[in-house]
Amino acid sequence: MAAALGEEVPDNEDYYSLLNVRREASQEELKAAYRRLCMLYHPDKHRDPELKTQAERLFNLVHQAYEVLSDPQTRAIYDIYGRRGLEMEGWEVVERKRTPAEIREEFERLQREREERRLQQRTNPKGTISVGIDATDLFDRYDEEYEDVPGSSFPQIEINKMHISQSIEAPLTATDTAILSGNLSTQNGNGGGSINLALRRVTSAKGWGELEFGAGDLQGPLFGLKIFRNLTPRCFITTNCALQFSSRGIRPGLTTVLARNLDKNTMGYLQWRWGIQSAMNTSIVRDTKTSHFTVALQLGIPHSFMMVSYQHKFQDEDQTRVKGSLKAGFFGTIVEYGAERKISRHSILGATVSVGVPQGVSLKIKSVQDYNSRLQRLTVTCTILFPVLRLNRASQTYFFPVHLTDQLLPSAVFYATVGPLVIYFAMHRLIIKPYLRAQKERELEKQRESTASDILQKKQEAEAAVRLMQESVRRIIEAEEARMGLIVVNAWYGKFVNDNSRKNEKVKVIDVTVPLQCLVKDSKLILTEASKAGLPGFYDPCVGEEKSLKVLYQFRGVLHQVMSADNEALRIPKQSHRIDADG
Repeated sequence: MAAALGEEVPDNEDYYSLLNVRREASQEELKAAYRRLCMLYHPDKHRDPELKTQAERLFNLVHQAYEVLSDPQTRAIYDIYGRRGLEMEGWEVVERKRTPAEIREEFERLQREREERRLQQRTNPKGTISVGIDATDLFDRYDEEYEDVPGSSFPQIEINKMHISQSIEAPLTATDTAILSGNLSTQNGNGGGSINLALRRVTSAKGWGELEFGAGDLQGPLFGLKIFRNLTPRCFITTNCALQFSSRGIRPGLTTVLARNLDKNTMGYLQWRWGIQSAMNTSIVRDTKTSHFTVALQLGIPHSFMMVSYQHKFQDEDQTRVKGSLKAGFFGTIVEYGAERKISRHSILGATVSVGVPQGVSLKIKSVQDYNSRLQRLTVTCTILFPVLRLNRASQTYFFPVHLTDQLLPSAVFYATVGPLVIYFAMHRLIIKPYLRAQKERELEKQRESTASDILQKKQEAEAAVRLMQESVRRIIEAEEARMGLIVVNAWYGKFVNDNSRKNEKVKVIDVTVPLQCLVKDSKLILTEASKAGLPGFYDPCVGEEKSLKVLYQFRGVLHQVMSADNEALRIPKQSHRIDADG
């Protein structure tokens, strides 16, 4: 739509920032901002051929912004999906009388059609590799028994089990999906495997069904049926029934889960399982922005237990979380505590220590990365029963359970707790931070290269806008001086380095004194909550880096100074900006 106006606009152009209006601006506010910029950039006001050409380009840019925002339909599309939404195919068939809500629904329909076509061409591979490690010789060793055995001075660490599984999903239609999976397992020299095929169909917006067929050398053929159904907007049910054929006959199984939203953040579950390990389980899960709480009770054969767990979520940049749980039942008691922390944009590192009777002590370490969602998760779990190292890469998961000891040894608890912490801090300082810093520099360099032409164009437009503003700024300054009003002495926009730890970084700022003075009206300067790089006469001097605006101004003959974040609203003048004469 915007392209039809005859001028190419960069994808990153912010129309609200260009007009310096709020996203909630009324038609009157839009019209006032548009008229003011038209008076500034109108080509007929400039006789110099070069200035006239520059004015025409900026005038057309402002005109496009006003055309999009003044039309309720195009503004609704732009507000929700940006300029890319305006360029999407299919809008020509949308009635112009539709409301913003109807426009959003129409766009989502078009987007779903594109997503369905994309999904039909994509599989979703997932896999797990688990390697069990027996390291009990580290803590349960009798040295006197091995004095005469060659090599006995070193603890024996063995791999005692292995498991590999893989699955892929193949969308057949918009509602049908085929899932092929297989696994291989071995333990102490004995092993086997199986293969499964499932066909899933979404029957309606309220439910889906799935048929499963499987076969393996350890167990006979398997036939299963799964059904999911939303009973009400707040309640759903899932049922899974299966028939397992073996040399001992047919072993049926049935599992049913009933769930209900108790409130906005709380879910209640009731599960009944009938078959080889029959049980009834009820649980309540409460998940909020700052915490996650679970309480569960199970009565069954062979295990009955009660479990309580709590996780606190810190609202920091690293998304730090601490957690603890208590589980007690016929099998014994297990206490767990731990923490996890985000170490990069897609990575999380965590640790959990679990102390159990009679289970012992264990340590777990895991890492997960999903190629499809670009989410990587790295978690270290230290459990007193057996330490587990788990690494999930893309849609592949690597899991290493390491058995430390069957006893409650303080030394095992100590090393399982302190060991991962020492390794984490050492790796974070020596490897992770330098790697992330280098990666960020590479990404910034790549971003600069890919946007170099756009930034050069924006820089030329900004310089042209400043030249066009000179006469208007001169008149504004004269009027402000006459009333002892607002005079912008100096203004800079870009990356400032004030922290001594970053003193080696380069300062990247541009002078925006003229553009800011041009925005002064009636001794006031008001900037909205948008990136200031889109303001007339501005451009981005440091793509991908944190930016600020620093203004030194004079009001009623007194100097003032303020520093504002890039997307922070700013109102000038203010008493709090005043520079103390004694300072």
